[in-house]
Amino acid sequence: MSADAITPAGWHSVTPRIVVHDASALVAFVCDAFGAAGEYNPAAPTIVTIGDSKIMISDATARRPNAAFLYVYVRDADATYRRALERGATSIEQPFVTPYGDRRCMVEDPWGNTWQIAVYREGNHVA
Repeated sequence: MSADAITPAGWHSVTPRIVVHDASALVAFVCDAFGAAGEYNPAAPTIVTIGDSKIMISDATARRPNAAFLYVYVRDADATYRRALERGATSIEQPFVTPYGDRRCMVEDPWGNTWQIAVYREGNHVA
């Protein structure tokens, strides 16, 4: 990290952190459904990577569980949606093309987190 850097290398200024009971199962869900990279760490927040983004996942001990709402870009929203459902998520919104061009769907995982899953359609997105 350089003297004027505010984040560690490879990190963004904002990093979602999800606190749940049974964090190891959520880590497995995120890795299976979204193709995330990372392994459960019971001694510290688990860091999983989806594409170029990191998410911290922690067990609820000193912190209360909290639900997150995350918009996740993937290569294939339909396949990711199906994998999430196969791993226990509940459908909130089936895949469709939005007015701004993203193909999007939405699920809620067994811990109450909402995942909007999307494929970016270049040229149609609202900035």
